[in-house]
Amino acid sequence: MQTPQISMLLDGQRLHFHHGPIDLIVDATGPGRDLGLRRAADRFDSVLSELASELHALRRPVEDCHPLRGKVASAMQRAAAAHQPGFVTPMAAVAGAVADEILHQICAAGDIRRAYVNNGGDIALHLTSTETFAAAIATGPAPRITLTFDSPVRGIATSGWRGRSHSLGIADSVTVLATTAAQADVAATLIANAVDLPGHPAIRRARACDLAPDSDLGARLVTVDVDALSPEDVASALDAGARYAARCLSRGHIIAAYLRLGETYRVIGAPEHLTQPEKDRLHA
Repeated sequence: MQTPQISMLLDGQRLHFHHGPIDLIVDATGPGRDLGLRRAADRFDSVLSELASELHALRRPVEDCHPLRGKVASAMQRAAAAHQPGFVTPMAAVAGAVADEILHQICAAGDIRRAYVNNGGDIALHLTSTETFAAAIATGPAPRITLTFDSPVRGIATSGWRGRSHSLGIADSVTVLATTAAQADVAATLIANAVDLPGHPAIRRARACDLAPDSDLGARLVTVDVDALSPEDVASALDAGARYAARCLSRGHIIAAYLRLGETYRVIGAPEHLTQPEKDRLHA
């Protein structure tokens, strides 16, 4: 296993943490910044090896998993288990749970005004009362949202069939806001899976294990291409995803979800986390 790499980006502010498949952009402000980043670097050294030691269990359906030992693995298991019944493995939460853990180490230093850990687009966030965080949303009329201290959102994740992970559905993107990045990560994956038209001839699929032999999805069919769909088909697929997102919202798993397929979108969840101009755009 290669050695973890940590380097300063060209802006002289953000750090790049890289180890195998883990690729983080990390930043923090406040008097505790230097200590917080040192704590994050120290913890990063062991994250991948800790996950690798339980990888076989992490790739199994969550209902078949025995209690996991590692801190990040346990957080992944809890986030996935919240969505039972239904197929999901703890790996659905891996990017978000890693981001949450590195953020926790930064904030444990104290005196951190604002910090974030971006793990390939899945973001764990810390804010104090004077700080805000702007995030890009590739869905709907508000392409950026601004989160404040008063917002409960501390995790953001995006999934879809065009992303870096395989999807069972056809959503171009699903962005979820939740109280942790691990929660957002699982929910984005499952909502994106639900945006679907089972058996539709315009959708081409392949077995996940044929594309990636070690995939936690096994022989399940994942989306590899989507031809043109009628407006009615697009609406049907998005409605299915929106129904699943609404269930996630009602159970407290998410705060909001933004679903997009082509040029059509759905927004699920209350907009209290948005600034007034962004609320106006959403309701325009």
